Amino acid sequence: MPIYKVKGAVKDGLQKYRVRVNYTDKNGKAHSITRIEYGAAEARTLESKLIEEYTVKGVPLAPAKMTVQELFDEYMNTKQHEVRKSSLTKTEACIRNGILPYLGDIRIDRLGVQQLQDWKNVMSEKGYAHQTLRNYYGELRALLNYAVRMEYLPKNPISLVGNFKQAYFTEPSKDKLHYYTADEFMKFIAEAKKNAQNSCALREWGYYVFFNIAFYTGARKGEINALKWSDIDGDIMHIRRSITQKLKGGDMETPPKNKSSYRDIQMPLPLIEILSEHKQRQQEDRNFSENYRVCGGISILRDSSITNKNVQFAKAAGLPHIRIHDFRHTHATLLINEGINVQEIARRLGHSDVQQTWQTYAHLYPREEERAIQILNKLT
Repeated sequence: MPIYKVKGAVKDGLQKYRVRVNYTDKNGKAHSITRIEYGAAEARTLESKLIEEYTVKGVPLAPAKMTVQELFDEYMNTKQHEVRKSSLTKTEACIRNGILPYLGDIRIDRLGVQQLQDWKNVMSEKGYAHQTLRNYYGELRALLNYAVRMEYLPKNPISLVGNFKQAYFTEPSKDKLHYYTADEFMKFIAEAKKNAQNSCALREWGYYVFFNIAFYTGARKGEINALKWSDIDGDIMHIRRSITQKLKGGDMETPPKNKSSYRDIQMPLPLIEILSEHKQRQQEDRNFSENYRVCGGISILRDSSITNKNVQFAKAAGLPHIRIHDFRHTHATLLINEGINVQEIARRLGHSDVQQTWQTYAHLYPREEERAIQILNKLT
């Protein structure tokens, strides 16, 4: 039952180990199972756990006898070393809410087409949005792909069932994007500024700055909250980190969402002026440093407070309420209406794939069909 040290691999100060357990199934077939763990003591504990898990009272236990719940537990233990904690939290919530209540007690070797189709039927009747159903399917497929990779299953049974599809009689989806026009945003931000001026509290100015950054850059909420003054270099804003709240164990500063999310955004003059004035306010604190958060100062703004302020300012301005994420749509829509190409919008938003940007905003590009006809008409 060997434990191997992975040379040069360290995480949080702990050495990476590969733990392998050999066993024989009930049919006399030899198998081995390999897991990754960090720390020597943790690796030994994992080895003991695996030996106990795959050998019960000296009788070999075939891995396929595990339930979907047991597979999930093992899957999450492995996945925690591979993805960001925020992504892990979303995966866990998705599987716990949409999969385990219906399939958790079923053994994976008995998970057939009929059970999976029944699950799809039940989920379809619950009235979830189509994208939510596809997200559930994607997480279940990934979970069972893991079982195939570990040789617990010969193939993934869900591939025979297929993903959720919209019925042919479903009405075409309407534009679900919500955003402010430039004029509407100016009304919104005027209320945010009035609120800050009336309170004179530095924290209130932080909300004003937050929404200006969201509008002028299209940055994500976590990226804005994570900004430090050291990330501001003249007219360039460097996106290098993000902050995720509401995780077990508290807030966590992480890298941005993906490789493309590392980006440098050139800022317009109005935002540069707003940031300059706000930095002067924060510099009145004798403990000020370049590590101060741009919006929050010594601490970050809370998500719940940002949401509350968003509702407050919209109501005061007589505007419909939009989500914090919709300020990204506001930024993109503003640029689209001015004819900015999709590649630049994707870069500013930090999308990993231009196709994602195009699928989201293609219908907003103004009068492209009419322009095409005008060009063709000139040829006659």
